[in-house]
Amino acid sequence: MSAPKNVAEHVLDRLAQWGVHRFYGYPGDGIGGIFTALPERADAEFVQVRHEETAAFAACADVKYGGSPIGCCAVTSGPGAIHALNGLYDAKLDHQPVVALLGHTAQTAQGGGYYQEVDLGALFSDVAGYLAEVKDPSQVRHVVDRACRTALADRTVAAIILPSDVLEQDAVVEPPDAHGYYHTSAVPSSAITTPPEAALDAAAEVLNAGEKVAILAGAGALGASTELTEVANALGAGMATALLGKGVVDERSPWNTGAIGLLGTTASYHLMRECDTLLIVGSTMPYTEYYPAPGDARAVQIDVDGSRCGIRYDTEVNLTGDAAATLAALHGRLRERTDHSWRAQVERWTAAWDDYSVQRAHAHTSALNPELVVRELSDRLPDDALLAVDCGTATSWYARDVTLHGRQCGSLSGTLLSMGGGMPYAIAAKNAHPDRPVVALIGDGAMQMNGVNELITVQRYWESWSDPRFVVLVLSNDDLSYVSWETRGMLGEAPDPQSQAIPDVPYAQWAMLLGLDGMELRAREHIGPVWDRALASDRPFVVDAKVDKNIPLVPPHVTIQQALNTARSQLADGDALSIIANGVKETVGAKARSVLGLPPRE
Repeated sequence: MSAPKNVAEHVLDRLAQWGVHRFYGYPGDGIGGIFTALPERADAEFVQVRHEETAAFAACADVKYGGSPIGCCAVTSGPGAIHALNGLYDAKLDHQPVVALLGHTAQTAQGGGYYQEVDLGALFSDVAGYLAEVKDPSQVRHVVDRACRTALADRTVAAIILPSDVLEQDAVVEPPDAHGYYHTSAVPSSAITTPPEAALDAAAEVLNAGEKVAILAGAGALGASTELTEVANALGAGMATALLGKGVVDERSPWNTGAIGLLGTTASYHLMRECDTLLIVGSTMPYTEYYPAPGDARAVQIDVDGSRCGIRYDTEVNLTGDAAATLAALHGRLRERTDHSWRAQVERWTAAWDDYSVQRAHAHTSALNPELVVRELSDRLPDDALLAVDCGTATSWYARDVTLHGRQCGSLSGTLLSMGGGMPYAIAAKNAHPDRPVVALIGDGAMQMNGVNELITVQRYWESWSDPRFVVLVLSNDDLSYVSWETRGMLGEAPDPQSQAIPDVPYAQWAMLLGLDGMELRAREHIGPVWDRALASDRPFVVDAKVDKNIPLVPPHVTIQQALNTARSQLADGDALSIIANGVKETVGAKARSVLGLPPRE
């Protein structure tokens, strides 16, 4: 590789030494030097998306799907950088290493009220774990090195501000051997492995003393499937998963109770409320009401970041270390269970939930039942499929109705829970693995945010993929239905159509206009055939499923207040009859009537 001639080339050279070779972004004069240098590099891939928010989301998702060790987005000054903030907060809150290259006003104009001049230092001070502006060419080496090292070590966002005039200055590859200059390393720091022996012994003592052990696994357990299964079997434990940990263990396992929390299963709720011992692996799932009641269970936590231990439940032993290595070290210290009555009970809870889920999915509704649409997909998913999921009702049906196993995996904006992340995630998944099928689950609200536009990105690149299968399911009900259910359950009010209703858009026709393929889905008997066609298509395919907006999002444990609020909202809800017909009377309505002292409905 020839020596870089300017700062822009030097930045790219140094990033390449850290394994950064894929850049998501959108050009502009503030970052023009980077985009001028990129085409000359055989080791760099640039993915032009339609919006800087997508670039940042995709940079985060690229890491989640195992495509890059460090995600990277490149955006221009002012509005471009502002647009990227949402996706970068996704990376920060889900602890993914991302480096953001931010174009900036030329130094000569800074402070003068120049166009697009924004105080990027102030703007990015919260989202970035490391933030620096390159003002002199001799800074490039140590700024890029520290940005990448911090992003990897702290699993966070690092932002590098690059004034447009500095990018064009001559490169200084080797800073002077003098006071005030740095000579830094591009070698990553070693990873955290296992905790001390004494801490492992203490954790084993707690786990061995329990008779009814539950495991909560999150994103930090991904990659430790074998070790997690061995520990669960030794303890005779049941296991629930946080949203980002979905699929960490084969979801067909009868002791895997599935998702936990508001979108979780009743099996996971019972597992947590009935256990006497809890092992948390790589999770800080925030809904504390779905953990064991305070004081009911002894607890051990494993996390690569010690600062995230003991912040959701009163843990007795906290182990800082890599999940796989720590579980392997712990396994040999565990007492093998001979009494399997607890696991048998867990499996009964799981079977009961599965039966209930099947009944819900096959219940006849006024429009298509979205749970049936998603379940029919789950049964047909290729063994190596990658799923990208948006925020909203799509998240609920993914959590409850998709069964992941083998090489299948899915991801989403987990902690930020931002709408609009589904399509950027799908694009990143395909760039990370162009030889594997990708399926995106997106509500129509999120599709209208940026999914429609990002289909243009799909159209631009799909012919370069070795496997063209890229399927987008749009759950189309002309309503922001997740928020509608929150309005009913939390506020006790009927949703306002002025804020909740959204336009009807012909998503499949739009895909075909772009040269892709698609089909509108309305009839129950067509669900399976449409999925078969979509998954066999020789080009990206949009399934525009016209689903019922009034399928109740019933949490696994309905509180008295939720029941009363939902019952009250029906008095003024124009969709009340449809809601009741779709099953809310058996869940929320029944509890509300019992609380009010009314007789059950005949």
